[in-house]
Amino acid sequence: MSLLRLTFLGTSAAQPTLHRNLSGLAVKAHSDLLLFDCGEGSQRQMVRYGTGFTVDAVFFTHFHADHYLGIIGFLRTLGMTGRSEPIHLYGPPSAKRLLHQAVHLGVESMSFPVEIHELKDGDVVPRKGYAVHAVGVDHRINALGYALVEDDRPGRFNLDVARSLGVPEGPSFGKLQRGEPVTLEDGRTVKPEDVLGAPRPGRRLVISGDTRPCPSLVKAAKDADLLVHESTFSDDEQERAVETRHSTAREAARVAREAGARRLVLTHLSSRHDTDPSKLLTQAREEYQGPVEVAFDGFTVELPLRD
Repeated sequence: MSLLRLTFLGTSAAQPTLHRNLSGLAVKAHSDLLLFDCGEGSQRQMVRYGTGFTVDAVFFTHFHADHYLGIIGFLRTLGMTGRSEPIHLYGPPSAKRLLHQAVHLGVESMSFPVEIHELKDGDVVPRKGYAVHAVGVDHRINALGYALVEDDRPGRFNLDVARSLGVPEGPSFGKLQRGEPVTLEDGRTVKPEDVLGAPRPGRRLVISGDTRPCPSLVKAAKDADLLVHESTFSDDEQERAVETRHSTAREAARVAREAGARRLVLTHLSSRHDTDPSKLLTQAREEYQGPVEVAFDGFTVELPLRD
């Protein structure tokens, strides 16, 4: 079974607290390990929560300090552990300039290649079995959300139909399940569509980054298995949310409701909600009827395959 597991490394907004680190999210996607943002202290959180350091790519939502300064020490640690394979860093415009400065800060040279890529709304980064889509969002500077979208899976294998067509059990069954046709001894060809049901959709994970509610995010989160949305503020801080281009918990829930997302997790909490986010949870649940939770550092979510 293909794994899709999230580990929240940091769930605080702007500054660390006693209980919450700066922004960072580790996603185990199939055989890959991805980071979405890498705030200061993220590598210690990775040790603490056992994600491992074999990161294939890092996707930055934007370049406010609390979302990316942790990459400096993290890359140095990877070098000290003997890494030789390349790492890919992605982010919105200014990524090449700012990440180049971060990568080359100090006197040590990197012992492995660091590839820096700039993305814009609509760009797609293909990976094996899934792709990461860049989503333009509404923050004070260039910023992106991301949608991790799995490839469709083959439909269910109909054993009775395969047997009735004379397909011998064993390797031929496997070929058909992988989407390959099989030629029988009598010369007939059995195609995968002869024995497989309709393709089954892959999972969809959407990560908002820092943003006001926006139509692009609603579109990206359409029927998502999980929407991870920032909820820096509560209702009584609405004016501050607009001023700083952040979202309230209620607004995050409204995005989930309008998108028809199947589950919502709130993160990026202001320090005033550090130890008691109950107000945020209550306000979100008034707006969205699906499952909703407030993330905490170390919170882990594993998304099951769709039926």
